[in-house]
Amino acid sequence: MLYWENVCRNQYCEELPVIAIDLAGKAALVTGGGQGLGAATATALARAGANAVINFFDDPEGINRKRAEQTAQAIGPRAVALQADVRNLRQVKTMIDQIMERFGRLDIVVNNAGIVRDSTLKKLAPEDWQTVIDTNLTGVYNVSKAAAQVLADGGRIINLASISAVVGFFGQSNYAASKAGVMGLTRVLSRELARRQITVNAVAPGVVPTEMGKTIPEEVQAKMLESIPLGRFGQPDEIAGAVLFLASDLARYVTGQTLHVNGGWWG
Repeated sequence: MLYWENVCRNQYCEELPVIAIDLAGKAALVTGGGQGLGAATATALARAGANAVINFFDDPEGINRKRAEQTAQAIGPRAVALQADVRNLRQVKTMIDQIMERFGRLDIVVNNAGIVRDSTLKKLAPEDWQTVIDTNLTGVYNVSKAAAQVLADGGRIINLASISAVVGFFGQSNYAASKAGVMGLTRVLSRELARRQITVNAVAPGVVPTEMGKTIPEEVQAKMLESIPLGRFGQPDEIAGAVLFLASDLARYVTGQTLHVNGGWWG
């Protein structure tokens, strides 16, 4: 359980209660949760009391499985790593069934799984276009579709978008298109699921020095920093904090929104 203590010492806030983010007893799924933003998010949700399901894609080398299991082990007994390729609806449905068998409920879904295959349009191979769209956008559709069937009333769906969707970085036509699609899908789902008091929002990070962020050339990173008023890139826990807010009761009247977390770069 995480608390924000009332430190005010004047007459206007003496009667205000302590505000708590308490996710105890809830089950949260984080796709692509074995590393980077996903691991930070799963950890933050677990610290607030949630049971954390860390999804991973089972690559031939077993790297993703190892990372997901290590993240689950670091979090503790309330965390579990489950395999599913988010591009495959059948696998996603099987994962959702496993979550229901283990925890009996699903309250929070964080669609974090994503990849990059950067290239200019002239050089962009059709398979690199399709793979990014299938993972970053269709994956959100697949997980949201399967999860919505069992998601508790009053639940949360939080999708990871990107500043790339609004800025349009050079060489990221596939990635920017996929993340812009995520933002549009977020708005539609927020309306479709509102009758069940399920909120659907997106978080759009700026550049974060995860493995994905580190693929950006150093000279490009230097240029980007000039555009960020806070003068630095974000950290995984800072993005996870925004997701935690949207997953909590503090954000129960927030839906259909994209929260830009980028140090003032855009928004």
